[in-house]
Amino acid sequence: MELINPNLINACPFRTSRRSDVQLRTPGFPSAVSRNRLSPAFRVSAAVTTTGPTSRNGNGASTSRRSVAVAKEANGAAAAAVQLSKAMEQLDFERGVCVPFRKYSPETVRNKVLETRGSTLSLLLRGVEIVWSLGFYWSTLMYDYFVGRDEEVVPFRARQLRNLLCDLGPSFIKAGQVLANRPDIIREDYMNELCILQDDVPSFPNQIAFKIIEEDLGQPLEAVFSQISSETIAAASLGQVYRATLRETGAEVAIKVQRPNIEPIIYRDLFLFRTLASFLNGISLQKLGCNAELIVDEFGEKLLEELDYTLEARNIEDFLENFKDDPTVKIPKVYRKLSGSRVIVMEWIDGIRCTDPQAIKDAGIDVNGFLTLGVSAALRQLLEFGLFHGDPHPGNIFAMRDGRIAYVDFGNVAVLSQQNKQILIDAVVHAVNEDYAEMANDFTRLGFLASGTDVAPLVPALEAIWQNSVGKGLADFNFRSVTGKFNQLVYNYPIRIPDRFSLVIRSLLTQEGICFTLQPDFKFLEVAYPYVAKRLLTDPNPALRERLIQVLFKDGVFQWKRLENLIVLAKENVAMLSTNPAIQTKSTSSKLDLTDTIKDGARLFFIDEGIRRQLLLAFTEDSKLHIQELVDVYRLLEGEIDIPTVAVEVVRDFPTIVRDLMLSWTDSILSDRR
Repeated sequence: MELINPNLINACPFRTSRRSDVQLRTPGFPSAVSRNRLSPAFRVSAAVTTTGPTSRNGNGASTSRRSVAVAKEANGAAAAAVQLSKAMEQLDFERGVCVPFRKYSPETVRNKVLETRGSTLSLLLRGVEIVWSLGFYWSTLMYDYFVGRDEEVVPFRARQLRNLLCDLGPSFIKAGQVLANRPDIIREDYMNELCILQDDVPSFPNQIAFKIIEEDLGQPLEAVFSQISSETIAAASLGQVYRATLRETGAEVAIKVQRPNIEPIIYRDLFLFRTLASFLNGISLQKLGCNAELIVDEFGEKLLEELDYTLEARNIEDFLENFKDDPTVKIPKVYRKLSGSRVIVMEWIDGIRCTDPQAIKDAGIDVNGFLTLGVSAALRQLLEFGLFHGDPHPGNIFAMRDGRIAYVDFGNVAVLSQQNKQILIDAVVHAVNEDYAEMANDFTRLGFLASGTDVAPLVPALEAIWQNSVGKGLADFNFRSVTGKFNQLVYNYPIRIPDRFSLVIRSLLTQEGICFTLQPDFKFLEVAYPYVAKRLLTDPNPALRERLIQVLFKDGVFQWKRLENLIVLAKENVAMLSTNPAIQTKSTSSKLDLTDTIKDGARLFFIDEGIRRQLLLAFTEDSKLHIQELVDVYRLLEGEIDIPTVAVEVVRDFPTIVRDLMLSWTDSILSDRR
């Protein structure tokens, strides 16, 4: 059952398409919600405290005392509720979204656990088990430290931690998977060991799995499936997968079924996690700049979303919608009528796993073209859709025999708001412009640093990381080296990696690792940069148009060389994608279409006096006419642009340009008179 927060619904004026995430309109949103949430507490307090003075019976004094006690209790409960709500508001505000229909909140978890019969004894026993197991493990680490062998036994202790998390159950397995992507919390050698938890998890018996499937379907397996595999295809922390054939159509499907009785275990463990985290808030504030409870809230929210397979079905439908016009990406169809909260049935993907690079090559698939598609699809998810696959390990990505890339397992996805996407693009622009002070500010805007943190000490560290990473050129750049240096940075500064960005980092690292496995000399940025260049040049989004201007102008001077580089990179992106067989079968243009960009540029030239002045100065800089630069740009675009078509579009748009010019001129006159 979903928690509906009426305050959030009232505060959020609209919803985004197909998702419950709501973009925040103003930076003042959290304070407004806080005022709404405080008012009921004040009303309770006022209503109760008036009972005492107005009582006229002989027990007026005792009634008054009872009223005061009730008032204090009500105020205490209200204050606790407000404190818990603020934690979720902080997460919403950092993401740039609010979630009116929320699966997780600290209040929900507490109520779910405490309302269960025998909950106190269950919590006590589980708490003792957790504290004893983790405490004993911690004591072994302390012993290693005091005897001076802490470094030499790291591989053994890392394996010991992985096995311990498996023994403690699905909540801890999931926590280990999250820690495997949190360099701000755990060191790298332990992270590498915990990565095994993403693929190597024990399965549960078929009889139990088949019973859960029948319960959710409401009918015997034989009535729906003519065949089902006797062994699991894959097992994960929350469920496992079988292959089957639909009796009605003969279609091959994958059945994902949830582990038995897992929900009460998850709720109980989340309650204990948050209770234990409350004792670590001081350390967490000092090291990460946030409460430990906030980290648990991030983890709990994502975990409960993964636990509801109806949400995963919706994720699949969202991915299908996003890639419906992309002939290079395959997303499996979901069978909604056969799916529920514990079972999901989807189309079987008959492709080659990325864990088998030799099979991909033997199938005659162009490896470089396939990897180019993968990088482009990942960047589209991140920067265009704001909905991206959070767990693209080799077992979840397939190479189709026609050259397409296919994704499976959509339980772990993350959403980036429009604001977050724009800040990420800002960060790319600032990196291109080598504006490290603004890059540091981007960290604050994305939630890596607490608001008000002095970023000045961070600027030289960012500059050193970036310069060292790209100093030898894009060919030598890789995310793993940058991440390794960034991991060192988080230990020296109060940096917290928000959950959604830990998924971004893991996603990029995992996909880069797949690229290196299939083609060791593959250059990730040599594909990523052309995509970003093409997006900057062709996307009509006003925010991206503004970023394009920031790239082309530095200190008020037009950068001819940058424009040429952007065009060259964008043409490379078009050329790389057009060679793929999956695109060649479709009527897709193999040219760089800049019609809208030229049209918008013409409008901006006439309307914006500042841009017009800067462009005119660009042609006459250093007391000479820069005709050659213009000729060089034209030669790059020759054959890419249909001049008559562009001319017709500009002429057709001319009345709009004149209207905007008149409005701009009128505004300038009125502002001068004021």
